[in-house]
Amino acid sequence: MLSPKRVKWRRQHRGRFKGFATRGSEISFGDFAIAAMESGRITSRQIEASRIAISRSVKRGGKMWIRIFPDRPITKKPAEVRMGSGKGSPEFWVALVQPGRIMFEINGVTREQAEEAFRLAAHKLPVKTRFLARE
Repeated sequence: MLSPKRVKWRRQHRGRFKGFATRGSEISFGDFAIAAMESGRITSRQIEASRIAISRSVKRGGKMWIRIFPDRPITKKPAEVRMGSGKGSPEFWVALVQPGRIMFEINGVTREQAEEAFRLAAHKLPVKTRFLARE
């Protein structure tokens, strides 16, 4: 699964989601893409599950690009621990996505194959998605 090799700070603030994606909102590498239509957090496990779904659907044909990376740590405190005594330890990593952000791109397959692959991948993701094709 994806995670950063090293980070400057172990724990980060939650932040908030507002606005639309300005970076990473255009198809750069492949012919077909899947883009987020709402904001949310995508965990490294969900990215990996989507990647496997796409690669199995196209039978390892074509080339795929993952355009998001989980670089934000999410902390949790253990069960049944009293309030206070600081912030919890990092448990997993997420990528923050905004509406319009392209998450996966694919090349070297037909439109029907790409649509089916991205449909399967969309079921693994916690945000609404949209299929895009290079014009």
